[in-house]
Amino acid sequence: MKQKSVNIVRYPGGKQRLLNLIIPYLPTADSINGRFIDPFLGGGSIFFALNPKKALLSDINEELINLYSGIRLFPSQVWEIYKSFPKTKEAYYQIRKMDVEGANLAFKAARILYLNRTCFKGMWRHNANGQFNVGYGGQDRRWAIDEEVLKEVARRLKKAILKCSDFEPIISSAQEGDFIFLDPPYKPGERELANAHYVYNRFSYNDHKRLATLLAKATERGIKWAMTTSSHPDILRLFSGNFFIPLSKGTGKFPGLLTDNPKEVLIFNYGEDKDETIF
Repeated sequence: MKQKSVNIVRYPGGKQRLLNLIIPYLPTADSINGRFIDPFLGGGSIFFALNPKKALLSDINEELINLYSGIRLFPSQVWEIYKSFPKTKEAYYQIRKMDVEGANLAFKAARILYLNRTCFKGMWRHNANGQFNVGYGGQDRRWAIDEEVLKEVARRLKKAILKCSDFEPIISSAQEGDFIFLDPPYKPGERELANAHYVYNRFSYNDHKRLATLLAKATERGIKWAMTTSSHPDILRLFSGNFFIPLSKGTGKFPGLLTDNPKEVLIFNYGEDKDETIF
């Protein structure tokens, strides 16, 4: 049965618009004997679409994990706080600069959800001091979610363990029967994602090499995995010997439109004959 997708977080590089291209190559929730593991959770599009029976979800972004943790435990409280925030541009900047270190988890979750839904283009950007610094984008997307959506998100997250972590210990913890889905930070068609001015918004070629080593070891342990990443030749060479499927998407009204030079790829290590690799 096709699972309903729940999408509450606007996140750079999110895979919501590519679900119809990715999901057919992934195992169903019922066929995953162990855990669904996602070391780069981000917007969580694949997790929410598959709705697995149990999961380990991780991201290095602490605010993001706080957001999901708050919704999982207190969906109604998060909603009440979220809808109480004013609708003005001035209020956005006041809420953005709040010191929430001593705030409870529900307030932290509501605040970052509000910022995410009302900031410019759903960007998730922090300065060198770790402060969210995206400009105001408007209220149009704020009310595209409601309390029932948050409650459904909470129901699905109750089947998951949430962690704030680097990807290495998460992948290393995988056991046979688990399935790993990965969507690391990348710039389509490029070798690495580099931004010296912001945290979270970078992923070097050395990070890709570290990831390739970890996934090779996971394959040796009998673990199945799939990953979306850049189609840059240097990246593809790191994962040679696996299946490669080009991911092509259009823009505007034509998501999924095929292009002559796809800049993203789905890589996976399972199938009957790797000689049938497509790319």
